[in-house]
Amino acid sequence: MLWNTILLALRAIRRNILRSFLTVLGIVIGVAAVITMVTIGRGATVQVQQQIASMGSNMLMLVPGKRLGPGQSSGSAPFKISDADAIAKEIGSIVAVAPVSSQSVMAIFGNQNWTTQVTGTNNQYLKVTNRSIRGGREFSDSELRSGAAVCIIGETVRKKLFGGQGGLEEKIRLQKLSCDVIGLLEAKGQSSMGMDQDDIVVIPLSAFQRRISGNQDVSMIQLSVKQDASTEKAQSDIRTLMRERRHLSASDDDNFNVMDMKEIAKMLTGTTQLLTALLSAVAAVSLLVGGIGIMNIMLVSVTERIREIGVRLAIGALEYDVLMQFLVEAVVLSSLGGLIGIALATAGSFFAARLMQVPYIFNPGINVLAFLFSAAIGIIFGFFPARRAARLDPIDALRHE
Repeated sequence: MLWNTILLALRAIRRNILRSFLTVLGIVIGVAAVITMVTIGRGATVQVQQQIASMGSNMLMLVPGKRLGPGQSSGSAPFKISDADAIAKEIGSIVAVAPVSSQSVMAIFGNQNWTTQVTGTNNQYLKVTNRSIRGGREFSDSELRSGAAVCIIGETVRKKLFGGQGGLEEKIRLQKLSCDVIGLLEAKGQSSMGMDQDDIVVIPLSAFQRRISGNQDVSMIQLSVKQDASTEKAQSDIRTLMRERRHLSASDDDNFNVMDMKEIAKMLTGTTQLLTALLSAVAAVSLLVGGIGIMNIMLVSVTERIREIGVRLAIGALEYDVLMQFLVEAVVLSSLGGLIGIALATAGSFFAARLMQVPYIFNPGINVLAFLFSAAIGIIFGFFPARRAARLDPIDALRHE
């Protein structure tokens, strides 16, 4: 019986192909938009998590000022190398400490020049930030102590200055500092903040302080916590130590901030998930519009087929049979729209993910949910026209012109 009802519904849909297609267009757009938004949002969330993880394992950042961002306190005193040494010596859960100072500087090689970020630090920086050298070597202890004019360059700098060829053992100029390229960093691509992580030149901190910044300040201390240690405990220990070293009384606020990369990752993923939910909710409105379109066209269909309904009722069809005929027709329309929307969303999500350079992650759950929701739209908005058809009086229906 159900199969015959489905065949009747398909026959009625084929009778007006164009009208049926326009009817389900809202469902198609709604399903495709919701699936695409969720898929792209999920890919963006995974990309953020991967990029945060690539920046360092159990990484903490100690910066002067009360907080990061536009509201960072400008009057807070910078750190000194002795602060980094104290953290490494007194906090056992820390496995690597990298004092860091950075400045935007023009790098010059021959006729080529490129404005890049020059970072003064030590070899622990590579461990903390989870970076590796693909060619050349790290700084030697003597180079770090003496502030030798040597550098390790990122892939972007290598391409801009050397055209992607060589670069190792060449000599480049950073302002007035002429330094030898002793290492090439492995490429890492863009960070979750949209910054190019390969646009960097790393030099010994003492060389940076003496030849570029002209002071002994350290603008940031990056730290790596042991895998089995609590980052919260490490943050608390660092805070206690730095308050002591910066001579803060119990009533004074911290004039520094300890940021956990896990907290940053949680904040960024939460933001992407919220945006995905909002965009998906907006896209879902078209499903409601599609449902209203199905109700409208089914009401028109009932009006057009009053005599047909009267004949069925007169020869013995039950109200339930008529109700199911029109209800199944509405569900078939919405389900076809759902299937077409899923197909479009799969193709659209794949190409959109490649265009936006985020991972494409097929989510069967959202596809099944979108299809079931589209079928539910057909049931909800098709029930009233179907009930109206089932309640027609057979005699009045047969007299209808």
